[in-house]
Amino acid sequence: MTDKRQDNYAHCLAVLRDTDRDRYLACLLAPAEKRGALAALYAFNAEIARVRDVAREALAGEIRLQWWRDLLEGEADGDAVANPLAAGLMACIAEHRLPVAVLTDMIEARIFDVYNDPMESRSALEGYAGETASALIQLASLVLDPESAQKSADAAGHAGVAQTVAGSLLMLPIHRRRGQVYLPADLLAATGLTPEALLDGSDKAAATRAIEAFAGLGREHFAKARAANGVSQANRPAFLPAALVPHILEAAERAGAAALERPVQPAQWRRQWWMWRAMRRGPF
Repeated sequence: MTDKRQDNYAHCLAVLRDTDRDRYLACLLAPAEKRGALAALYAFNAEIARVRDVAREALAGEIRLQWWRDLLEGEADGDAVANPLAAGLMACIAEHRLPVAVLTDMIEARIFDVYNDPMESRSALEGYAGETASALIQLASLVLDPESAQKSADAAGHAGVAQTVAGSLLMLPIHRRRGQVYLPADLLAATGLTPEALLDGSDKAAATRAIEAFAGLGREHFAKARAANGVSQANRPAFLPAALVPHILEAAERAGAAALERPVQPAQWRRQWWMWRAMRRGPF
């Protein structure tokens, strides 16, 4: 590996430490020779996932996402490779022959994040998760153990949906402040909660029912990921963040409507312990 590529990968790992601490730890638990490429992939994901945080206007968010799409499609200006995160991502793609279309689909899915359109249904949420969290797990599997990656595709699909549910529960207070609703409309309707009542917190009983039902959806997909299995030992680091899902769902269920007001993120030392244990025993 060239010194320049090493420098870019090191930069990506440093960025990841500040933008996605759980996946940063997953990188540290991965083999040293895979760590840099994983960090580049995860840092890219963190960058497009936080576009709403850094771009207050929807148009500005779309422009940021378009920049990454142009990079992947070879249409970015020559200065793009001077960005060490971008250079690291392109090196990761070349080194591990990652499918660019999956990455561009990931960017396209993130357009949902820059607007306040409601999540229409459970199937819409599953589609969104499939192109974001599930795709990321599968791409990481291609970096870690490409020969066995296909065997874990079903597990990656369901684990990604479970992660998206857990992540949405963690982000409830932030999403509410922005006017975003990630809980599917059909699930809200079934629990008697309107999107407006979710955002203004006026119906605590219905909000508790909706959170419990949403957590149940996460548990359903986590159970399907466990049943699918197919995760090789070499591929375990790709699934380590998913090992946190049951603990987050449990915390959200305990909190009920209080999860609308305060994050239910378990302490970092607990998350590190659960991921370390999952590395030894398996993520499910």
